[in-house]
Amino acid sequence: MESVRSVTRAAGIVDVVANGGAEGARLMDVVTATGLQKTTVHRILATLTELGWLEQTEAGSFHLGPKLVGLGTEALNRHGIVDIAGPRLAALARTTHDTVFLSTRSGIESLCVDRVLGSFPIRTLTLQVGDRRPLGVGAGAMALLAWLPDDEIEAVLSSSPSSSRYPRPDAASVLQTARTARERGYTVNNGGIVPGAVGVGVPVLAEDGMPIASLSVAAVETRMGPERIAAIAERMAVEAAVLRDDLREVAPRLSEPSIRRLLDPHL
Repeated sequence: MESVRSVTRAAGIVDVVANGGAEGARLMDVVTATGLQKTTVHRILATLTELGWLEQTEAGSFHLGPKLVGLGTEALNRHGIVDIAGPRLAALARTTHDTVFLSTRSGIESLCVDRVLGSFPIRTLTLQVGDRRPLGVGAGAMALLAWLPDDEIEAVLSSSPSSSRYPRPDAASVLQTARTARERGYTVNNGGIVPGAVGVGVPVLAEDGMPIASLSVAAVETRMGPERIAAIAERMAVEAAVLRDDLREVAPRLSEPSIRRLLDPHL
């Protein structure tokens, strides 16, 4: 039991250091975050540093060491985002019986990276894996846009002009739609892409609140009344939180670049 306790403590300390970002974590930061005795933390930090899992700067802060970064890279090579997110999409498809999509951001576009079909006989296949759309066009793409800061939303819109294929309201209307989505926690696309089809989307958020992926569910309009939309969105938010935690297992500092490394290079 003592060996298990030691491993748990060491893992907790690594998590604290990983969450320290560019500034790392000092001894007292780790003591405060873990609640462990200072002498215990000092001993574990010294051991992890000796093993190469952590490294200490001249200023005294601790950062992830080269050996641990190498292990993380190996995990990235072994587990892609589709593998990691697969159970979450499957769970949503079983619960809703409708089509579920996983999308990520690619510059000013949304990229569909996976799709799972539900059991309902009328399927709404608004996206195929590999499809790209301007950010904001569709429920999943709007979830990737809406949780960006307003100034970045405006920059995206100015770089991605409306087209005949994907007409879009003016920037003020898009900003208002984004703010409404953030307030209620999900996006809704009511027939904006395919007439008679309704999509609901939620973001997968990094620690800083930036969207790094989105989950969306699409179904025929007759199945998507207000109460069911809200219920689906609530379930999707739970799965998005689990997916965020699963992604952090292989990419502790979630960001658009770290998610990009988890994508199939052929997409």
